[in-house]
Amino acid sequence: MSPSVTLILQIAVIIAAARSFGLLFRYIKQPQVIGEMVAGILLGPSLLGWAAPNLSAVLFPPSSLGYLSTISQVGIVIYMFLVGAALNPDELKNHGHAAVITSHVSIIAPFVLGAFLALFLYPRLSDDSVPFLGFALFMGAAMSVTAFPVLARILTDRNMLGTRLGTLAIACAAVDDITGWCILAYIVVLVRTQAGSKPLWMTIAGTIIFGLLMLYGVKRLVRRFYTTYERRGQLSEGVIAVLMLFVLASALITDWLGIHLLFGAFLAGAIMPKERTFVRYIFEKFESVTVVLLLPLFFAFTGLRMNLYSMRGRGIWLCCGAIILVAISGKLAGSMIAARAAGVPWRDAAGLGILMNARGLMGFVILNLGLDIGVISPVLFSMMVLMALVTTFMTTPLLEWIYPLKLIRAEMSEMEAVPVA
Repeated sequence: MSPSVTLILQIAVIIAAARSFGLLFRYIKQPQVIGEMVAGILLGPSLLGWAAPNLSAVLFPPSSLGYLSTISQVGIVIYMFLVGAALNPDELKNHGHAAVITSHVSIIAPFVLGAFLALFLYPRLSDDSVPFLGFALFMGAAMSVTAFPVLARILTDRNMLGTRLGTLAIACAAVDDITGWCILAYIVVLVRTQAGSKPLWMTIAGTIIFGLLMLYGVKRLVRRFYTTYERRGQLSEGVIAVLMLFVLASALITDWLGIHLLFGAFLAGAIMPKERTFVRYIFEKFESVTVVLLLPLFFAFTGLRMNLYSMRGRGIWLCCGAIILVAISGKLAGSMIAARAAGVPWRDAAGLGILMNARGLMGFVILNLGLDIGVISPVLFSMMVLMALVTTFMTTPLLEWIYPLKLIRAEMSEMEAVPVA
């Protein structure tokens, strides 16, 4: 088959598998995106390549993976822009010291535990070609991230966005993701400069200048997108094209500076106006194609890079178990204890810890980035992807146990009964 025919066939198979597994997971009361993540992994060597190697070789020949990778990266660039647009750190101000304490501890606790775990994993799963500092920092950052979009989807599906727990979780997750990506940017700079791709001073100085320009100059200019939307009730195709060029240019600049495309796209979204109607409009314009077409390609590409059969031996599974245990202990337990110490009731504190523990898609993005820059090995990549799946999959059933729907309905009824001043 020609490369174009192979690519179209791959896209058709990936979309069909993603939608099928997404509906299946919704049936078992899991977010659809988790089913799509699982579908991507099952299309790789972990199942299809093992059960039907000839079919896998026809569908996903090694020579075609470059095309699939390129298209999936376009999807992730757009998606990271949407993640940045959805994040609003100002919401943290509305939740007092409980949100401040919980958000900081939910970053520090898993980060420290992940960095200490690196002492155990580095001699077993890495080598001298990777600096230990970069390896340890990456492990900490990968443990610290929260899947903000998956968390928001879970809260929406359970009608919890307006509850005390829902609003607190959204605020904490927003701060977590912003902090985690700042840490990850430093790690990428550290690893890439040691590899000699660009002088350290140029990367650091350029990144600082670019960040300041975006925050104090470009942020005022992009405000015009909102004023245009407010005046006309929509954005014309020409304005949408300018917005897309802005996102792509931001991504290209950060890649040229020696960081990564994704950081520029995320920053472009982070400085966008945060009015809810405008953010919702932007999502309506970009989300359908991104979620239905491009993200499943990214999940499939991740699955093709993951191989559970490379995790052989008791020692490997011991390492994998340690990763999952540390991830849950740092994020779930750390967030829960911090929230309780800040005065949040035990039930809400436990629910917050469960929600913050989900890594989901954001975990996939970070892990692929770590594999691309060579800071983690393919075997460790497979372990960490499994950890992201486990911590995300456990969120809904644990939340149902701690915070059943009858309590949510009771709280919402109580809030509706309170007269508006």
